[in-house]
Amino acid sequence: MVKALQGRVALVAGATRAAGRGIAVQLGAAGATVYVTGRTTQSHRSEMNRPETIEETAELVNEAGGRGVPVQVDHLAPDQVRELVRRIEAEQGGLHVLVNDIWGATKMEWGKTVWESDLDYGLHTLRLGVVTHAITSHFALPLLIRQPGGLVVEVTDGTAAYNAENYRVSFFYDLAKAAVLRMAFALAHELEKYHATAVSLTPGWLRSEHMLEAYGVTEQNWREATSRSPHFAISESPAFVGRAVVALAQDPEVSRWNGKSLSSGQLAEIYGFTDIDGSQPDAWKYVVEVQDAGKPADVTGYR
Repeated sequence: MVKALQGRVALVAGATRAAGRGIAVQLGAAGATVYVTGRTTQSHRSEMNRPETIEETAELVNEAGGRGVPVQVDHLAPDQVRELVRRIEAEQGGLHVLVNDIWGATKMEWGKTVWESDLDYGLHTLRLGVVTHAITSHFALPLLIRQPGGLVVEVTDGTAAYNAENYRVSFFYDLAKAAVLRMAFALAHELEKYHATAVSLTPGWLRSEHMLEAYGVTEQNWREATSRSPHFAISESPAFVGRAVVALAQDPEVSRWNGKSLSSGQLAEIYGFTDIDGSQPDAWKYVVEVQDAGKPADVTGYR
């Protein structure tokens, strides 16, 4: 069977874990060759000091039916990103999908003002979550636009509408996630004449490795965490946002989304894909209408 993205080349920048890993694996399941980058390898851990590695992600891509290529890259280092793109060009001759999912922050200073925050770490957060995306786009986009139909996905937290009305965690976190939303908007204007598309995409409440650990559950028994946090019932697996990227990448009319802020739940309703449990959680609609409205947790009609 010919897969929808057979022959397509993707770069998932920041694919070691969480949404990046989910996106890489789903692109592989659709037949793509996926370059998966990050700082943590089998022999080296990043400052996050977590066990997930880019080699593991690449193997999961292979098992899904694609081809995973792990490349250790610090996306704050322009020379490393330049060499990554040169390698993709030499090995593949082109690039069809760029997913900027780089984050890498190790702590959140919840509810702290800018003057209460650790300034050094706050600025580092901006470098990790914003500057990395700019560096990667600078080097990767000349390769992506060589042929029409390229897709750039800027992964963030929150839709443009939600983030415009709501304070997100802290000054530096809020700024970083808003910047990525705007980055997709700006890239859309720059890419349009090259017949390429840029969007921002947010998952909902993501069941990342770190989140599952925090609740003391696994992907198999995650519903047990709702006893501690009832609204966790709206959460989604990393595969869900991955399937959103696949839906965009195989849409011949993807340019209709150029510059738009999108969510996994929104795209599931439009394209018809589901999460791994067969549901379609619409977290951002739920957050507004149920969680933020102070209503009891009830996902009826939202997944």
